[in-house]
Amino acid sequence: MNPNHQLDLLFDSYQVRERISTKSRSIRVEVVSSSEVVLVIPRFVSRQVARDFLRSREDWVRQKIAEWKLRDARDAQAGPSPQLRWDGSDLLPLRDKPTALKVIAAQVRAPMLRIEAEALSLFCPPNFLSHPAKLEKLLREALRKEAYTDALRLMNEEAARLGVSFEGPRIADQKTLWGSCAPSGLISLSWRLVLTPPLVFRYVVIHELCHRVHLDHSERFWALVERQMPDFERHRRWLREHGQRLHWYLNR
Repeated sequence: MNPNHQLDLLFDSYQVRERISTKSRSIRVEVVSSSEVVLVIPRFVSRQVARDFLRSREDWVRQKIAEWKLRDARDAQAGPSPQLRWDGSDLLPLRDKPTALKVIAAQVRAPMLRIEAEALSLFCPPNFLSHPAKLEKLLREALRKEAYTDALRLMNEEAARLGVSFEGPRIADQKTLWGSCAPSGLISLSWRLVLTPPLVFRYVVIHELCHRVHLDHSERFWALVERQMPDFERHRRWLREHGQRLHWYLNR
């Protein structure tokens, strides 16, 4: 993702990003983090009217920001989740569905992960059971392959719908970005997106493919994202609210 944002206003301790919408029929204020607010402006409404509306909602905005800060503090206090126990009691949020992780000692030449509706079954040689680091590496690589499969399918579907080409995907473990699009068209995505709801994964793919048309975060870019996925703000908000927790898994 290009780091540039259109920051038109600054109200004390939070920034406001304006977004012109071709679909919205009314002005909308969205508090997306403890320091950022999105002001959605219908194309037929003037900026001044929208800014006046925002000022009229100042108390509500500050209340929502206070709630965000409280949530952030709670998350920071909770800290990372415990390491995987590898005893059959672990759960991973595969595609946002809590899924049991089973480790099965088997006489196999190479470890393999079987993904089923209710469980992730990791088959490995018996000597692997006493090496959690090896088990984590195997699981991480298996999930990376699963993310690649999902990403390639989504990118082919959405690129055809948008009428653009791309290179990749490159699947990595970015710490600060869920995806990026290089000027060459190479799209990189975090393997941890396979842990999110499928529509959130689709949003990130659409976001990056829209950069094949606008390599920035201009009004035209966000209008294109909205055209391709009218409810994208809901999925973007999910990442802001829950994304950090996904880095608690397999983070060595």
